[in-house]
Amino acid sequence: MTSITIRRPDDWHLHLRDGDMLKGVLPYTAAHFARAIIMPNLVPPVVTAADASAYRDRIVAALPDGMRFQPLMTLYLTEGTDPDDVEQAHRSGLITAVKLYPAGATTNSHSGVRDMTKAMPVLERMAKIGLPLCVHGEVTTPDVDIFDREAVFIETVLDPLRKQLPELKVTMEHVTTREGVDYIMGSSANLAGSITTHHLIINRNDILVGGIRPHYYCLPVAKREHHRQALRKAATSGNAKFFLGTDSAPHVDPLKECACGCAGCFTSINTMSCLAHVFEEEGALDRLEAFASLNGPAWYGLPANEERITLVKHESAVSYPARIETGAGPVTVFDPKFTCYWDVA
Repeated sequence: MTSITIRRPDDWHLHLRDGDMLKGVLPYTAAHFARAIIMPNLVPPVVTAADASAYRDRIVAALPDGMRFQPLMTLYLTEGTDPDDVEQAHRSGLITAVKLYPAGATTNSHSGVRDMTKAMPVLERMAKIGLPLCVHGEVTTPDVDIFDREAVFIETVLDPLRKQLPELKVTMEHVTTREGVDYIMGSSANLAGSITTHHLIINRNDILVGGIRPHYYCLPVAKREHHRQALRKAATSGNAKFFLGTDSAPHVDPLKECACGCAGCFTSINTMSCLAHVFEEEGALDRLEAFASLNGPAWYGLPANEERITLVKHESAVSYPARIETGAGPVTVFDPKFTCYWDVA
């Protein structure tokens, strides 16, 4: 196969940042993706409907002329979030979901939830009105190994929450483990998972073997190879419970290449090329559209995009810049470690 045409994809987990960084990275998402769920972990975070409305306006204003892109806004869940504000934002069509960050789990998560009981009034309201909860599925207690945080979160936080509120619709974002895949596949209803581009490609050896490679460092951190293989199997299966959420997370190089570097991989620019490569390797190019374009909209109750894109396999290698320049500084592009031959026409 040398070309494949699919419905225009969406990104169900995206970091755009703000200001000059937003202006620098937004065009790379808008070039390929029709919509994206926008993460709310700014400084300060997007916690109210007014915050989300203002942030959406800044995103739309940063979109280059002629580009079509719809930001799907989220609110950052705190222990003081107002259920009425959340419901009003949902009913007005302003927000698509609410995001749970366990406090300290990842970039700009310090305002997140420490005590789940304090967030229950909001979660109960969300269950009642059908508003999805997107979760960063990791515990942050110091005695839990960083490579075990997802599995422990499922056991100690997510599963008890879903038993208490079975009607709550939950997206387990950026799944990284076989345990996560198995838990989602074993659920009967109201649970799905997004999978990133980079977790389909790298494992923890890529971060650590032969020297520390900061541009592969992300949170949740990449795990052992058998977890990566479980993710590839889930993503390429066609199972409607799994869909693309790139978690593309730009940081300027000085903040990545330092003694305490930031977590995140910038993949917006080459995600579709990388996915075509992965799905071809797995003999599943016919299921790429489901993963990138169909399963996510169905989960969030939105129509699939009518517009199409075509991916073409070239005889010679497709090149991407090693880094892009933004008004905030240089951002290194994710290196998939293989030669790309697929590209969006």
